Amino acid sequence: MASLSDLSVFIAVAEQGSFVGAGRLLGVSASAVGKRISRLEREMGMRLLQRSTRALALTAEGETVLRCGRSMLAEAEAMRAELERASRLPGGVLRLSLPPIGGVLIEPLAAFQLRYPDIALELDYSERNVDLIEEGFDAAIRVGEEDDSKLRSLPLPGFRRLIVAAPSYLARYGRPDHPKQLAQHRLIHYRSPNSGKLETWPLVDADLPRALVCNSVHARLEFVLQGQGIACLPDVSIRRELDDGSLLPLLRSEEGERASLRLLWPSSRGVSARLAVFLDFMRQQAASICA
Repeated sequence: MASLSDLSVFIAVAEQGSFVGAGRLLGVSASAVGKRISRLEREMGMRLLQRSTRALALTAEGETVLRCGRSMLAEAEAMRAELERASRLPGGVLRLSLPPIGGVLIEPLAAFQLRYPDIALELDYSERNVDLIEEGFDAAIRVGEEDDSKLRSLPLPGFRRLIVAAPSYLARYGRPDHPKQLAQHRLIHYRSPNSGKLETWPLVDADLPRALVCNSVHARLEFVLQGQGIACLPDVSIRRELDDGSLLPLLRSEEGERASLRLLWPSSRGVSARLAVFLDFMRQQAASICA
C-alpha cells in the first residue's frame, strides 16, 4: 500500500515536471526523489512515469494515481484539520448517566452549557449502573461511594433526604414530633425499579406503614402536594416547594446527613477535550460550593 508521503512526492513530480523541480519544492535532492518514485512504482506494481532525457510523462496508470492521490491527500489534510480543531475547541456530544433525582446538578449543568455552547449534553436518568465504556457514556454521576478500580472519581456536593408533608395534610392528621410517630401516619414510599427494594428513611430503623408506593420522584411529589401523605424526598427536587411553603420539612430532617454524589469516568482511556473541560468545570463547581 502506497504511503501518503510517497504519494505527495509523486504528485510534486507530476506537477513540477521533473525530479529536480520536485526536489527543490520539497527540499530534498533529485536523487532522493527518484528513489521515492521507484519505491512507489514497486509497491504499486506498475510504471507511473515515462522517463526520457528531456522530460517526464505520466503513464495512464500514473494519471489515475495522480487523481486518486490528490483526493487521498486532501481527505487526510481535512481529517488532520478536524482533529486539530476538535482538540482546541471542545464540541460534540457529552453523554452522562445520572440518578433519577429531579433537580440534581441542574444548575451546574446549565452553567456548563452556557460556557461551552458547542458541547451538546445527552443526559440519561436511570438507577442502573451503566457500563461507561461498553455503552458509550463519557461519565456518570452516582449516589454513594464507588469502589470500581476501573473508574476515576470526583466527589461532588450531595443532597439531603427530607421528610416532608403539605400543610393541608398536617392540618388533617397532625405533625409528628418523633420518628416513632410516623407509624401512625400515611406514608408515601419509593420502590427502586433496579433492585425492587423500598427506599429506607432517615431517622427510622423500623418498618413503616405504606399508604402508597411508586418508583417516581415526580409522582411522589405530586401526591404529597395534594395532601395525601408524608414522603421522603431529595431536597434538590423540592427547593421551590420548600421556599414557597407548599411543603414543610419534618422531624428536623433538613439537618440530617448528606447523601454523597460522585462523578465517575473511565481510567483506561484518553480523555476527550469535551470531557476534560467538563471535569475541570465540575471541579471548580465543587470547590466553590465547599469553600
